[in-house]
Amino acid sequence: MSVAGSGSIDLGGKRVHRLGFGAMRITGPGIWGPPSDHDEAIRVLRRAAELGVTFIDTADSYGPYVSEQLIREALHDGTGYGDVVIATKGGFTRLGPDNWVALGRREYLRQCLLMSLRRLGVEQIDLWQLHRIDPRTPRDEQFAEIRAFLDEGLAKQVGLSEVSVEDVRAAQDAGIPVASVQNRYNLGDRRAEKLLDYCTEQGIAFIPWAPVDAGALARPGGPLDRVAAAHPGVTTGQLALAWLLRRSPVIVPIPGTSSVAHLEENLAAADVELTDEEFDTLSRAA
Repeated sequence: MSVAGSGSIDLGGKRVHRLGFGAMRITGPGIWGPPSDHDEAIRVLRRAAELGVTFIDTADSYGPYVSEQLIREALHDGTGYGDVVIATKGGFTRLGPDNWVALGRREYLRQCLLMSLRRLGVEQIDLWQLHRIDPRTPRDEQFAEIRAFLDEGLAKQVGLSEVSVEDVRAAQDAGIPVASVQNRYNLGDRRAEKLLDYCTEQGIAFIPWAPVDAGALARPGGPLDRVAAAHPGVTTGQLALAWLLRRSPVIVPIPGTSSVAHLEENLAAADVELTDEEFDTLSRAA
C-alpha cells in the first residue's frame, strides 16, 4: 500500500505525492488542546510517512501549536523532515474551542511564521500559507509581509487560504508567486470551481480542505453509493478522493484523521480508478 498512485506535483521545493495528510484532527475537540490519545496521534503521522505521504498540511492555530509540536515529535530526524514537505499556516488567533479570529497585522503574521519555525525545528518553512485574509487590515499590507518572508528566506514558498480568483491575482500583482491555494472543495461543494480552474491554468497547487465531505451524494442509494457498488471493498470516501485526484492535476487532497485505521482507509484512495463514465456521472451529480 502506497500513495504513489495518486501522482505527484512540485510543491515546497520538492516533488511530492498528490495525496497528502491534513494534521488538524490530531488535536483535541474543537481543534483545541492536545489529542485524547497522544500515542495514536504519533502513530498516525509516522504511518502516513510510511505509506508514502510526502505532503503534510498543518497550521499554528491547530491546538493552537499542538499539531506542529506533534509533527516535530513524530517526524523530525534531528536535521529536518527528509522528503516530507511540511506546510503550515498563520493568521488566526484562537479564543477557545472552535473559535477562530483572523488577524493579519504584519507584526502578527511575522510572529506566526517565526514561532512555526521554532516549533517545527527548521530554518525555513517549506510552504507558509496565509490562513485567512484579515478584512480589518489592508490586504496589500498582508501581501507585503508575505513577500518579505520569501525575500528573507524564511519561507521557500507561500500560499493563500479561502480566497477568490481576484485575491490570487492581487497577490500575484503584488509580486507574490502564489504556490498554493487552500479552499473548501469536494464532490458535494463546488463553490470554488472558478478558482480551481484558474489554479489549473496557472499551475498553482489547489489544496481542498474537507475533501471527503460529499454530503447528500454519499447517502444510501445516492450517486457515490451506486458507483461504489461497482468497486467491491471501496468506500464512498475513497471514491470522493479519487474523483478529486482526477478532477485536476493540481489538486492535492489532504484528508485528516486521528486514527491509523481511518488514515489507511483514506490513503487507499490512491489506487482507486474511476472509469470515464463514473467520473462524468459523479461530476454531473455534483
